[in-house]
Amino acid sequence: MKKYILGLFALTVVVSCVSQQERALKSADKNFILKAANENFAKKKWKNALALYDRLTNLVAGTDDFPNVGFNTAYANYYDKSYKLAGHQFKNFAVSFPKDPRAEEAAYMSALCYYEGSMDYNLDQSSTELAINELQDFINNYPNSERSKNINTLIDELSYKLEFKAYENARQYFKMGDYKSANVALENVLDDFPSTKLRPKIYDFIMKSRYELAVKSVYDLKDERIESALSFTKQVEKELPNTEYSKTALDLREKLEREKKNFVVVKKQTEARIATLTERQKKEAAKLADKAKTEQQLKDQVSAEKKAMQIQRDSAALQTPPPAATFKIQR
Repeated sequence: MKKYILGLFALTVVVSCVSQQERALKSADKNFILKAANENFAKKKWKNALALYDRLTNLVAGTDDFPNVGFNTAYANYYDKSYKLAGHQFKNFAVSFPKDPRAEEAAYMSALCYYEGSMDYNLDQSSTELAINELQDFINNYPNSERSKNINTLIDELSYKLEFKAYENARQYFKMGDYKSANVALENVLDDFPSTKLRPKIYDFIMKSRYELAVKSVYDLKDERIESALSFTKQVEKELPNTEYSKTALDLREKLEREKKNFVVVKKQTEARIATLTERQKKEAAKLADKAKTEQQLKDQVSAEKKAMQIQRDSAALQTPPPAATFKIQR
């Protein structure tokens, strides 16, 4: 019997609540709707509260209730995880009611909403960049606020997300075997985020990228790339002593030194082959030049003989007298 009474009471309460929500949604009584909305807000029934606050927007415009409705609406959306909408509403409140005692809280919550709305690192990070700007704006506007104390921590967290995304994108080039692009992208991460906590890992992949470039390099660039890789292993040992990265640097430097020695031998052999080939080409060129010279001399001789014969013919023609005149006998 006791269980039956408790169940009936619970059912009555539920029906009463549903009935109040439905009546408030259909009502035109501002005070009744506001009361029902605030009760839902207090009971953390965010969707019910939002449905009623939405009806109140026009009803309370220009009244003393308007700021409260706007403030509670922003919080209800925040707790309902509609961060983008809540951030816009909190920011609008702070701008619209700068003298309200809650203006600073609204500005802080606006920045916090943008922080909550930041996407995972592997997704588009425009929301993260916007959140950093909003958090920085709060520090600029309220430098002495107690709420500013954790803002830098939030900014650092978001900045790390941008760093990690850039690092992961660069690391993908290494995974694909595009070591030249990996080296450039990783160096860009260091330029863009000079205080990054990922520096040791970035150094490790730059070092490995340069090693792979040196070992697999084309002949003309091999010397330069070996020296570049060797130089970077020394930098890693200097900046990250007694770490796993310095151990890797030592191992790679030993391999690079062997590669350098082997390449010296290859260079000598190649230069010797090039010298032999060059000498052979010079001899062939000399032979061809002699042949061409001989042929030209023959041509010049034939041409000279033709000219001499022509001169003789012309001279003979000049020395031969014209034939005597012929007279006809008159009849």
